[in-house]
Formats: sequence, structure tokens, C-alpha cells
Amino acid sequence: MEALRISPVHSLGFPARLDKTQFGKLIPSLSFLSDQRNNQSKSKLFTAVSSSVSTELTDPFQPELKTQTPDGKFDWYAQWYPIMPLCDLDNRRPHAKTVMGLDVVVWWDRNETAWKVFDDSCPHRLAPLSEGRIDQWGRLQCVYHGWCFNGSGDCKFIPQAPPDGPQIQTSKKACVAVYPSTVMNDILWFWPNTDPQFKDILEEKTPPYFPELNDPSYTKSMGNREFPFGYEILLENLMDPSHVPYAHYGILPTRQPENKADREGGRPMDMRVNKLDKNGFFAKQDWAGNSEFIAPCVFYGHSAALPDKGNGAASSAGTKKEKRMALIFLGVPVSPGKSRLIWAIPRNFGIWIDKIVPRWIFHLGQNLILDSDLYLLHVEEHRILEFGSAQWDKVCFVPTKADALVVGFRKWLNKYGGGQVDWRGKFSGALPPSPPRDQLMERYWSHVVNCPSCNAAYKALNVLEVVLKVVSVVLIGILASTKLAATSMVARTTMVSLAILCFAASKWLAQFVNKNFHFHDYIHAFH
Repeated sequence: MEALRISPVHSLGFPARLDKTQFGKLIPSLSFLSDQRNNQSKSKLFTAVSSSVSTELTDPFQPELKTQTPDGKFDWYAQWYPIMPLCDLDNRRPHAKTVMGLDVVVWWDRNETAWKVFDDSCPHRLAPLSEGRIDQWGRLQCVYHGWCFNGSGDCKFIPQAPPDGPQIQTSKKACVAVYPSTVMNDILWFWPNTDPQFKDILEEKTPPYFPELNDPSYTKSMGNREFPFGYEILLENLMDPSHVPYAHYGILPTRQPENKADREGGRPMDMRVNKLDKNGFFAKQDWAGNSEFIAPCVFYGHSAALPDKGNGAASSAGTKKEKRMALIFLGVPVSPGKSRLIWAIPRNFGIWIDKIVPRWIFHLGQNLILDSDLYLLHVEEHRILEFGSAQWDKVCFVPTKADALVVGFRKWLNKYGGGQVDWRGKFSGALPPSPPRDQLMERYWSHVVNCPSCNAAYKALNVLEVVLKVVSVVLIGILASTKLAATSMVARTTMVSLAILCFAASKWLAQFVNKNFHFHDYIHAFH
């Protein structure tokens, strides 16, 4: 069970036996990482270097915050966006997803052996194609009237059109808009523009590449979850290590100072943003390593080599392999007040854990971590919007260096990103109303239905619950229908005991399923 406690989001899939020194290196924050990105990726990403960004006891925001640079604004629609990990996509059916306010349908084209991303709208009567199916010829079929489309978006069949009449399916009006898409590191990405001029955009610009996810010596378990707060709040939270000892107290181990000022062990942090331009920034902590924000979605980095107490694996050269890990967080803008997190924390040690423990077991703890500050972030976003996101630096007081990455992100957002995600006028700017707490923190629709491992476990556990109830009823029925003299006292006692145990187990299992797959409230006062 200890392996499960230390696996969630910030510590995804860590092995069970690590000493306190190793935990101190592994989990203190989301931005403590060493800079080992490949040189090619960096040279493409950062072409300009600005002055260092840091937070001091004075106001960290300068007048330059809202100015535009000569090289122009960040173009939100000229970027690759992650949709989902391939492990969470079923190639037997279409999937509805929303990114940047765009409703898209994701489906597997077996004729081209590639994932496709279309506009989720049939040109006939605008029915959602994501509610359709993949027909026996491998085409995407709209189930409203049966129109079928190939991987290029061309309409190949209209059942209502006479076969000897005009070939109306060849009309451009019958085609579906197709978004450029590609798979990188087993994650599906798409380019949010259907203009034909971007058909070959992959030759000019590729999604971010994470070498650890292609390295067979690393684990690569991934996860995803939808959140009832926006992209800006999600990215801020990923870049904020100082909240971990408090918001995740008792769940996530953290590096503890020698002299604790309080129970949780919060401490000063020397964090700095060294380079910032419209493509993102690099950041550093003096006691750990480097991290990198790759605009608009990626927060990425490495840990330094972790200490080995003499039980490390030996390499072919006879030296012990250095323990390393990386943090990969992809924050996806869905719509105002909604975002999606895709995460992976590959490591080159404790790999055996991922081979024997099902992914859904890890997700139990990971979702508990996500739930523990979900309500805080939802309320925070609504309060910030009351003043206007452009006033963030006026309403939030961030005087310490522990907030340097959050300040750096807000500087990037205001200086290059226009202060907020560019929704192109699709939304009014208002956030969705706050639902009741049990709906706000529900897990089923935000994670379980989008995770094949958790979904399969959910169904299996529900079946087991029913089986246990049936067994208990059957045992009681057998006892009631059997004459007292026909069975011994030992047999009757055994059957009654089994019936009670099965019934009690079914009740416990029902509570377990509800708590871990539907709603698990988190009350900080009791942690």
C-alpha cells in the first residue's frame, strides 16, 4: 500500500522503498528539475533571451507586464495541442473532445492506420459525429442519417442519394473539416486550424518531444483528468511547489527542513525564471534543478540524479545506473472554466511496480491528490474573475521567491498571450456556475469514463458487488429451504457466516466504488 500512497500526480508511480533523503529529492515541487532537454528542441524553442525574472519582497510586477514586444503576440492557433494519450483512446469508436473551445471528434482510420481529428459536426444537419460509429469499411459514419466519411474528410456515401443520380457526395459542401494531427510520445496532438495551407504543418513545426517517453529503460504510465477550472489556474498550480505541504498534507511526501516552523514543514524557496520569451521560459531552483514551460501547454523537466544507497542496478560498464525521473505535465485549455491535465512521470527505477500493479490502482491515489486542492482552485478562479484576469497582479500578493514561476507564467501570459486564452469571441467571458460540491469533485465523468483501466475496474467491481449480494441471498435461501435435521450445526453455522460475510463485503465494496470512482470529499481540517 505504501507504493500506492506515493504514486499520485506529483510522484506518479514511485517505488515503495525510498528513504527520506530520496523523497526529499523526488517530490518537493513540480519545478525542481535538471535541464537535460535535447539541444535541438531548445534551439527551436528559445530564440530570444530576456532579463531574469524573480520575485522579491517588493512588487514583482513591473510596468512592462502589459506591453507587447516587437516580435509580436503569441499566436494561440499556431501551436500543437495535446488531445489524449493513446492508452486512453479506444480505436473501436469515435471520441468527443474539446480543445481551445473547438469541438472535435477523434477516431482511428484503419485504412490509413492513423488517428484522425475532425470537426465534430456532420455537414448534413450538424449532428455530432462523435456519437457515430466506424463502419465495416473503416469509415466514420454519422448515425443520424448514415453519411460516411474517409480519413481525408471526403464524403463517400449518402444513403438517401439515388445511385444513378448526381454524385452529390463529391461536393465540397459534403466534406468534413479535418485538423492536422500527429502522434508524438504516444500522445495524440492536433493543430487547431483546418485551413488547407496547414496540411503539411508537421514538416515545419512538430509537437514537443520528451525523450524519456521513448526510452525503454523508463516507465511511461500516463493519466488524464478534466477539471472545473481554467487553463491559467491549472498551469499556475503545476508551477507552485509551496502549496504541496499544505494542500496535500498527509497524502504527498515532501522534503522537510531541518528546523520546521510548523507541522507541515513549509519553507522559503529560492526559485528563479532565467529566460522568458513568447515561447515560454526556463526556471531554476538553487537546491534542485531546472524546469521548462513550453508555451502554451507543457510544464516539463528532469530531476537530478537521485542518491543510491548501494542497491542500484549495475550498468554494462560495471557502474551503477543513476536513478533519474522526469515530470511531464500537459495543461490543455478546454473552454472558460474548464481544463484537462495529461500527465506522465517517467523514471528509470522501480519499473517492476508498473508491470505488476494495474494502472487503475495508481489512479486511486493520484485522483486523491487532484481532489485535495480542486475546490480551492475552482473558488480561486471565480474570485479572480470578479476583478478581471488582467488585474491578477493587483489582487494577488506574491512577495516571495516561492511564487517566482507563477509570476513568470503570468508575465508570459500578459506580455505575449494577451492576458488570457484567445477564444476568438466564442465565449462571453463568464465562467460556468459553480455546481454543488459533490458534482464539482466527481470523478466518474472527469476521469473514469476517459480511462480504460479505471473504467474496466469500475465495471468489474460493480459486477463483484452484485455477485456477493446474490451469493448471500442464495445461502440464506438454501438454509431456509433445508430441514433442520438434514444439515449439521457446523454446516448451518458456516453457511450463515458466509452469507453475512458476503453481504458485508458487498456493502463495503459499494462504498469503496462510490468513494474512489464517483465522489471523495476532502476536508482539510481533518488532515
